[in-house]
Amino acid sequence: MAKTDSTGSTWRYRWAHRQNVRRVSTYRGAETAWRRRDDELRRLRALAADFQGSAAAGDGLPLELAADEVVLWVLPAAQLVEVRHTPVLPAPDLTVAVPAGPLRPRRPDGVRVTDAGMAVITSRRLVLLGGRGRREWAYGRMTGLVHDPASPVTLIQVLDRRPTAGLLLPTDAAPDFRFKLTLAFADAIEQRAAVLAQLDELIAEHAQLKPFRPAAATPGQARLTAFVPGGRRTIAVAAALALLVPAALIESDPSDPTGGPEVAAAATPSGQPVLVRPAAPALTRVTPPPAKPTRSPRPAPSTTGDTLCGAPENPLGYGFCGGTRIRRPAAEVCDWFDCVPQFWAGRGYLVQCRDGSVSLAGGRANVCGEHRGVRRTITK
Repeated sequence: MAKTDSTGSTWRYRWAHRQNVRRVSTYRGAETAWRRRDDELRRLRALAADFQGSAAAGDGLPLELAADEVVLWVLPAAQLVEVRHTPVLPAPDLTVAVPAGPLRPRRPDGVRVTDAGMAVITSRRLVLLGGRGRREWAYGRMTGLVHDPASPVTLIQVLDRRPTAGLLLPTDAAPDFRFKLTLAFADAIEQRAAVLAQLDELIAEHAQLKPFRPAAATPGQARLTAFVPGGRRTIAVAAALALLVPAALIESDPSDPTGGPEVAAAATPSGQPVLVRPAAPALTRVTPPPAKPTRSPRPAPSTTGDTLCGAPENPLGYGFCGGTRIRRPAAEVCDWFDCVPQFWAGRGYLVQCRDGSVSLAGGRANVCGEHRGVRRTITK
């Protein structure tokens, strides 16, 4: 037997069921993304604390180590790349960049491959043991280092006058290579503790962004607009048509101004009756004198529109009037606003896209990219 409330409205239960299914699906997607990044940050933290090398790791390599030098990591497949003309690269730093997405297996424009071999990270330098010889970059002589954010290419500048060079790595090995190179450089300048502190801060900030389970929707929260297919949009379109159609009918001209019936006239000499239309009385258009223009009364201001500055009516107090940005919206925000798919996976503040939908990725790159861009910020 179908469940009904005191008014016998089964559609309220259907609305609550759809809302709960959507909320749970959005929450699970956001939680999966959050947990994936949390696991990666904690893995990097453990690696930074235990990252050590040994002189024995260099056994069998055609590489002579200094007395206090140890091998930290070896990558069997790497390619040497060079750039003829490039601006001055930024100085090496200790910023830990957690990859937001997979890298593309391609070379940037202007980068050419000149050799291939084995990449070795030691406590004092980065070395490529290639088929045409050895290329190395001592940490103390590095003046610039940059990791391409879209491709697995790392470019390095040193004090000599040789062209800017670097390594092209397999896409799956590039993130670990970049992190371990940062750790090796930090050890060389005795700043390993700074990297650990940075990772601790990233983990703490990420913990505050953990998605919370949304509250369950109840049949009593269903609005009458949910009873109509399409909701508020359908009602708005119907109201617009109700205003436009009568106006169009009033402005249209009559197709037949006479509208009189046809009658038979007297017979002609030929003996055949002729059907004629009785003459319509002449109509004289009387032009009324121009009336004195009168001012139409100003409509009474809407309390909801003035308070929210054009935002949809909602009990949350969210509007477009300016104020505090909303980074942790209420669980029922999607009941009053048209949320984008994967709304709860957003990491930012509430914004309205140009198509009217609402996103929680304000301040992020490519926010509302599939909804014609950002229109304005939602505040409280």
